[in-house]
Amino acid sequence: QTGGTFMTSHAFDVIIVGAGFSGLYSLHFLRNQGLSVRVIEAASGVGGTWFWNRYPGAKCDIESVVYSFSFSDELQQSWDWSTRYSAQPDILRYLEHVADIFDLKKDINFNTRVTAAIFKEEKNEWEIKTDHEETFRSQFVIFATGCLSLPQIPNFPGLQSFEGKWYHTGNWPHEPVDLSGQRVGVIGTGSSGIQAIVEIAKVADKLVVFQRTANFVCPLNDSAMTPEHSKEVKENYHTIRQTARESRSGILFHFPEDKTYTIRRHSKNTMDVTESEREEVFEHWWKRGGFGILLTTFPDLLLDEDANQQAANFVRRKISSIVKNPQVAEKLFPNSHPFGTKRLCLSNDYYKVFNSPSTTLVDIKTNPISTITPGGILTSDGTEYPLDVIVFATGYDAFTGVLLNIDVQGRGGLRLKDHWADGTKTFLGLAVSGFPNMFLVTGPGSPSVLTNMAVAIEQHVQWIGNCILNAKQKNIQSLEAEKRVEEEWSEHVQQMGYSTLFGKANSWYVGANISGKPRGFLPYVGGFISYFAKCNEVANSSYEGFIKT
Repeated sequence: QTGGTFMTSHAFDVIIVGAGFSGLYSLHFLRNQGLSVRVIEAASGVGGTWFWNRYPGAKCDIESVVYSFSFSDELQQSWDWSTRYSAQPDILRYLEHVADIFDLKKDINFNTRVTAAIFKEEKNEWEIKTDHEETFRSQFVIFATGCLSLPQIPNFPGLQSFEGKWYHTGNWPHEPVDLSGQRVGVIGTGSSGIQAIVEIAKVADKLVVFQRTANFVCPLNDSAMTPEHSKEVKENYHTIRQTARESRSGILFHFPEDKTYTIRRHSKNTMDVTESEREEVFEHWWKRGGFGILLTTFPDLLLDEDANQQAANFVRRKISSIVKNPQVAEKLFPNSHPFGTKRLCLSNDYYKVFNSPSTTLVDIKTNPISTITPGGILTSDGTEYPLDVIVFATGYDAFTGVLLNIDVQGRGGLRLKDHWADGTKTFLGLAVSGFPNMFLVTGPGSPSVLTNMAVAIEQHVQWIGNCILNAKQKNIQSLEAEKRVEEEWSEHVQQMGYSTLFGKANSWYVGANISGKPRGFLPYVGGFISYFAKCNEVANSSYEGFIKT
């Protein structure tokens, strides 16, 4: 099904790839400025990551009141969230609502995958090819393809021989999957895996969790959005949005019981307070739930190893107090990375799952998977775990995977995969040297996944949109990031990343989850405020750092 009039070849001002949060807002923003815009989307509907990630327990770990659009007061006043942290179906309904009220679907080609994007220098335009053998032409192209869009399925031997069913959390079937009474194995214990494990444990006859890396899991403490809470939020949306934008992370913690909007950290460093004070601060935020224990406790948690160890030990003590079997608890202790340097996972019930006699924890770091058999999974110690279903919660080729899956060719036929062969380089995560008139929304080198993505997306879309409008008004045919500024910014991204404890973790933040992927910091850890200021500085200097022809 394709929205609007279908054309095999047509010219637009802007082609946008992707119809998630960033693609929808890009379409709305640019179309409102009078530009001709077309969105190309591989899925059959809007939603991006929230279209594909339908696994049991899929939920956002940032509060709904800030993980949502702020560009329209009419939108935020008319929409009611059912819970503080929204589940996937609610977020997808929200994005479908956005597409409907702003009449966006008429300008989206669904069920269409971009296979190539080639810059034609003689015309200063992009030629976009799809899997339907169509060609679209545009002066500008925006990749709104998301940071976590290409599911990563490890190449386990024997997978094709498995006689049961298998699924990936990032590409879950749209029809219901009944796991009740099944023997289910889950491989992976990142955010998706942890959310899925909690829900699968409620219905499965047997659950086997294959854990390579133990992660830190703190409570989410979700609750219903009461009418009173919703009313109070709507009356204070301006303050809420402004407060979030002025924070390092764009994440705001809203507590209806005391009507506070919290983003500020403790005023002292971790080791500058007494042991009892530290415990009190950690305990307070453990009970509150969410990312507060990482973002609003002490300012040096991600900078000082001794400070970080205090938070890590606090969580380990919590694990010991919840998990009844000491040997199982010890396997669940995160010891491979500092607290918060991999995505902090949030769940109230994850550790409780391992108190059930129907749940088995397998440490595949010390006892790796040898092969997948027709009847289950065989580990290196010779144990075979009989399974009816395998769930891969093995993450994504983050940031670059989906882009490099497209044949993107810039000036002189330069391929993006060759430009990034030795490491990812961008200017501000927005533009790439050698690829004129091409923009990335929340691309590598921007704060993106280390912030509230909704805030980051709105800032990027507005910056890109205003840059394109400026070019149109001044009859600029080509905009291209200078190699110099790309090198300088990329070096700054690496320096910032490795000046923190993030550099001590083998995480997808540095591409460590993909074999052969060049190691390097992909998100910008300097915070949203400083990044926002740098973007404004570039825009206010007539887009200094861009070659304009």
